[in-house]
Amino acid sequence: MLEADSFIDAFFYSLLDGVKRGLEGYSARLERFNVKGWRRVLVELFSDGLTMGAGGAVLMLALAIPAFDETHDDWRGQAQYSVVFLDRYGNEIGKRGILHNDSVPLDEIPDHMIKATLATEDRRFYEHFGIDVMGTFRALIENMRHKTVVQGGSSLTQQLAKNLFLTNERTIERKIKEAFLALWLETHLTKNEILKLYLDRAYLGGGTFGVDAAAEFYFGKSVRDINLAEAAMIAGLFKAPGRYAPHIDLPAARGRANTVLQNMVEAGFMTEGQVFAARRSPATPVDRSGHTAPDYFLDWAFEEVRRITGGKAFVLTAKTTVDMTLQQVAEEAVESNLRQYGKQYGASQAAMAMADLDGAVRAMVGGRDYGESQFNRATSALRQPGSSFKPYVYMTALANGYSPQSIVADAPITIGGWSPQNYGRRFRGNITLTTALQYSVNTVAVRLAQAVGRDKIVETAKNMGVNTPLVISKSLPLGASEVTVMDQLAGFGTLASGGLKMTPYGIVDIRDGEGNVIYRHSTDEPPRPMAVPPEKVAELNAMLYQAANNGTGRRALFPTAPIAGKTGTTNAYRDGWFCGFTGNYVAAIWVGNDDFTSTRRMTGGSLPAMTWNKLMSYAHNGIEIKPIPGVGGVPDEPVLVADAEAAARAAGEGATVPAESLILSKQSENLLYEIERLMRQAPALQPAVSQGPSAMLRARESGMDAWQSVPAPASEMPAPADVSAAVQEPEPEEVIEITIRGNKS
Repeated sequence: MLEADSFIDAFFYSLLDGVKRGLEGYSARLERFNVKGWRRVLVELFSDGLTMGAGGAVLMLALAIPAFDETHDDWRGQAQYSVVFLDRYGNEIGKRGILHNDSVPLDEIPDHMIKATLATEDRRFYEHFGIDVMGTFRALIENMRHKTVVQGGSSLTQQLAKNLFLTNERTIERKIKEAFLALWLETHLTKNEILKLYLDRAYLGGGTFGVDAAAEFYFGKSVRDINLAEAAMIAGLFKAPGRYAPHIDLPAARGRANTVLQNMVEAGFMTEGQVFAARRSPATPVDRSGHTAPDYFLDWAFEEVRRITGGKAFVLTAKTTVDMTLQQVAEEAVESNLRQYGKQYGASQAAMAMADLDGAVRAMVGGRDYGESQFNRATSALRQPGSSFKPYVYMTALANGYSPQSIVADAPITIGGWSPQNYGRRFRGNITLTTALQYSVNTVAVRLAQAVGRDKIVETAKNMGVNTPLVISKSLPLGASEVTVMDQLAGFGTLASGGLKMTPYGIVDIRDGEGNVIYRHSTDEPPRPMAVPPEKVAELNAMLYQAANNGTGRRALFPTAPIAGKTGTTNAYRDGWFCGFTGNYVAAIWVGNDDFTSTRRMTGGSLPAMTWNKLMSYAHNGIEIKPIPGVGGVPDEPVLVADAEAAARAAGEGATVPAESLILSKQSENLLYEIERLMRQAPALQPAVSQGPSAMLRARESGMDAWQSVPAPASEMPAPADVSAAVQEPEPEEVIEITIRGNKS
């Protein structure tokens, strides 16, 4: 036993002693690399730089991993459908599927088309490994020198990666994914295969993808037959097809083509003499000036066709629900309001959708410019809805024993350290549910959620058509969980339909190449289920009517039809919503910025409500106005709009109202009614000769065909302050025009 103990002790002693001597020897060897003085500072910086660089590379790879999931499918597979789309009246409005045409081999594409593309997009394409470091550095220097973005740093491979796998969102995360996917493409494809895919898949305006489809659309010929001038014009579209498309702005397209020709000379691909003829005789495209395609809607409808037909290849014709008149009004409403007020409110993007009450989508705007970004913000962008989510909370409360007149305390409340606040940090005390929804009171919504359960709110929203999974959290009742515009369209459409669940759809019927109907929505889709009790819908609609007419949504009002709706504004004013409906249509709109930056205190009751108003007021001209469940039809008295700015402040949506959008205050309305009353009571005036340019009183008696006037001596005119009795008239040569919500009197 003693020998065994001695052996064990000796073994471990020798082992530890050996390790100790080994470490001492290792340290002695490292001493030879010891650096002191100023050299040590450089070594430490270099070492730390390598450490942080390695950590950064691991982080970027982690961010890029989700993008590689897209490469697992048949990402090179072509669209399986050739679909011609018709509008609701049977007029052709666009095509999808066949526009992804890669039937022209690379060696049959003209050399000047390839050179024009490379000279403009990536001159060092055959030299770099997917990321052009020198090109990126050169672009950075040029942009710094011009103090603006004048050159792009993305290689052609990076642009292809974005077109194939990513969206156009301008974020660091997307650029990281783009770089890794570019390296992945370079390792899996040859340079010629990458170039061919780029030429086939790039969006080139007019609903076309690829140079062959663009040549057919703009010049009525195959890409095999285009000349140098036409190739330069097509190559100029890669940068911004919405800006340089010849059917939109021919002078801009020709100017851009001239820049492409200059790029070819600078890159050494051609001489000045070779491009001279193309400069002197620029390309003349086919007249497409009347061509307007609802591209965002067509992209969505194309996916609907693919879902309905189940993955089989067809040559199809699909009749859609889109109304091109309403579509154009929606696009104009979004663009004109963003152009006029976007800078003032700090908002640059918007998305809108409008539908009949059966779910037929009549208009869809997925962004300002499809040529600049094909990302559909109406169907795919997830945004916090803010207070526009509250109708789901109130519907759940009404279905669980509450009524519009139930009293709930608007007072401070704390849940697990979270204390929600109302706008302006004001509390109203005990108020009814109608008042709480009218003024978008946050604390009441939170108390209702506590009482009925947040899981029930999620269930209600899902039943009403919200398909995006909702995250249950303390702030759920205030709209913290993200949804899409189409989710809100469905949810508010269910209320407009009296409780029948709305599922927005865009396809009426589909026919094969022989004209046989293979799908019809009216017969092939199941009947709409009752999502929520009709009597509770009527109660909530009456509350939303008050919210629109006397609360935060006043700027959405128009005189031809009553509306019900709700505004929404998120933290830091990042998102503004207005979702509402009449007895005829439902529409939802989001306004904000793609990069999630805050707006300049834009609320849902400002720019979103104004844009919603522009579309919906037009849509209700000359049609039969149907009643809203729980509200009714057109009121006996005209819809009167009080001071919107004061209402917005009282409702907690205190944004500054642009001068152009101000509407009549109650005081102004009362003054006009008093003037009308006095003029109706005034006796008929007899013709008389005016004595000089004295002030004139004018009236028009009912049934009279001409204006009659009598002189009014200045001494008999009332003082200007006495506005309740009369109004001072201008000289006879002047005319007063009063415009009340678009109706000139």
